[in-house]
Amino acid sequence: MAHPVWLFDLDDTLHDATHAAMGELRVAMGEYIVRHLGITPAQSDVLRRRYWLRYGATLLGLVRHHGVQAAHFLHHTHALPGLEQRVRGHAADLAALARLRGRKYILTNAPAAYAARVLGVLGIAHLFDGLLSIEDMRMFGELRPKPDARMLRALAARLRVPPSRCVLVEDTLVHQKAAHRIGMHTVWMQRWLRTAPGGPGHCRRPAYVDRRIRHLRQLG
Repeated sequence: MAHPVWLFDLDDTLHDATHAAMGELRVAMGEYIVRHLGITPAQSDVLRRRYWLRYGATLLGLVRHHGVQAAHFLHHTHALPGLEQRVRGHAADLAALARLRGRKYILTNAPAAYAARVLGVLGIAHLFDGLLSIEDMRMFGELRPKPDARMLRALAARLRVPPSRCVLVEDTLVHQKAAHRIGMHTVWMQRWLRTAPGGPGHCRRPAYVDRRIRHLRQLG
C-alpha cells in the first residue's frame, strides 16, 4: 500500500502556539483593525470575532468588506517581537516526525514568514517536503484558507494524490470536518489543547475524526 501524504497544521499541532503567539496575535489584530478601520477597541474585538466565526479567518472578512490588503495585514499582525524566545515544541513528538514514512507538508493558515520562524526554532523544516501557507491557498484569485473544502480538494490534485491518500493532522475540528467531507483522513492532535476541566465536546471524538492523539509517535 502506498504511504500517505501527511498534511500537518502548525500552530497548536507542532508547537504550543497558545503560549508562543496567540495572545500577541489577538492584540496585534485588534490594534490593526482599530488603526485602519477607525473604530474603537471594543468594536474591533466584536468585528474580529464575527469574521473569524463567519469565514474561519478574520482576514477574509477584512478583505471582503473593508478592502484590506492581505499581505499588509499579515505582515503587520505577525511581526511578533520575541516570538523565537517563546516557541516550544515537544522533543519526542518532533523526533517522531523523522521516523514517519510518506511525504509530509505543513498546511497552515499562518503566513509563510511566521511559519519559517517557528520551524527554524523547532529545527524541523528539513523533515517536510513543503510549506503550504495562507499565501498558497487561493481559488479563483481569492484567498481560501482552511476550512475551505474546495481548496483542500485542489491541494490534493496539486500534490497528485486522491484526497483519500491524504491525512490531515490538526487541532482545529472545523478544519477536519471539511477534510473528512472530501474524503481525507483526519487526526485530532490534542497535546496543546487547552480545555476547562470537564468541558463539553473536547473529550469526545466527532464522527468526522478518524483518530484522536496526544503524541505524534502514535501516528507511526
